[in-house]
Amino acid sequence: MATYKYEIIDPTGKHKRGTIDANDEMTARQTLKTDGSTLVSIGMAGALDKEIDIQIGAPVKPKELAVFCNMFKSILAAGVTIIEALGMLAEQTENKRFKAVIEEVHDDVQKGETLSSAFGKHPKFFPEMMVQMANAGEASGSLETSFARLSTHFEKDAHLKALVAKSMVYPIILICVIVGVVILMMTVIVPQFTSTFDDIGAELPGITKAVMAVSDFIIHYWWIGLIIIASVIIFLKAFKKTERGAMLFGKLMLHAPLFGNLTVKSAAARLTRTLSTLISSGMALVEAIHITGKIMTNEVVRRAMFKAEEDVTQGFPLSVPLMEAEVFPIMVPQMVKIGEETGSLEEMLSKIADYYDEEVEIATEALVAAMEPLIIIVMAGTVVPIILAVLMPMFSLYSALG
Repeated sequence: MATYKYEIIDPTGKHKRGTIDANDEMTARQTLKTDGSTLVSIGMAGALDKEIDIQIGAPVKPKELAVFCNMFKSILAAGVTIIEALGMLAEQTENKRFKAVIEEVHDDVQKGETLSSAFGKHPKFFPEMMVQMANAGEASGSLETSFARLSTHFEKDAHLKALVAKSMVYPIILICVIVGVVILMMTVIVPQFTSTFDDIGAELPGITKAVMAVSDFIIHYWWIGLIIIASVIIFLKAFKKTERGAMLFGKLMLHAPLFGNLTVKSAAARLTRTLSTLISSGMALVEAIHITGKIMTNEVVRRAMFKAEEDVTQGFPLSVPLMEAEVFPIMVPQMVKIGEETGSLEEMLSKIADYYDEEVEIATEALVAAMEPLIIIVMAGTVVPIILAVLMPMFSLYSALG
């Protein structure tokens, strides 16, 4: 398959340039003309014509989806058609990958497809929740309302992820500092004293011999350490993708000291927020539970939701499997039960989500506060033995000379 660069005039009269992959030039020409565009020029793309696409993480972030939904809602409220709204959004989107996808959605809708089916062709960019909400909005004639709810949902989701990420920044920075200090001391400072101790020929303490051995290993066999670290990382990533590994890591994240509390509360906030948003669009509870389960990243939580889906299908209220799962804080199933009994499940789920959004903020601040002294202790426990290993022989030497 070859890559061709092209220039076309689309049905709206706009000039567009880009690249397209096709088996031959004739196929590329036919593909470009399918939507009624006029082909201006086409030719083989050189190395400099091909777009460099380096992707780290998800192709589109929750914050970008929130902006997209909010703008879509506002444009529709102004009386603009869906096709025109998609064209306007594509022009204003800075993410090149997302921009290209919006343009494809625009072309599909222009050809007669529904917005939800066009979204469904790009699951990496539009989550299933967004597809289902768009479908519900189209069916009920309340697409604007659906996008308003989606905008709120993605804004909350982005805020939640930002808080969790914030709790990791400080520990990562300090860990990097510790590693840098240890490597500097082991590769620069300790070797200088090692040569001095060798010249003296005195008997060295055990801790000094141990530190010198580690220093020698780091200097001469550092590549072995890198191979070991890389092997461990690759093994853990592969193991995490297995069913057993996903469950093990899920349980560790839920019960880990310091981090477990934050993980549980953030999962409760995201789960209840998603359920509330889906139910508010008129979606059936069973389907809402299924979609919510699919977007949960913790495998233990995912399985708890799929079990809840089975139980609710059999006629049990949602609060029962949530209680039996013993994964979420007791407040979640209790409040869900109240919502079921009073017929206000959607409203109750939203209140639970708001509550745990605040709890996540508190848990994040508590985690950062707890990590500071802990990392300082780890730093002291790492650096102090190295300092003692250097100073103890010197004190012994001074005592002998005295």
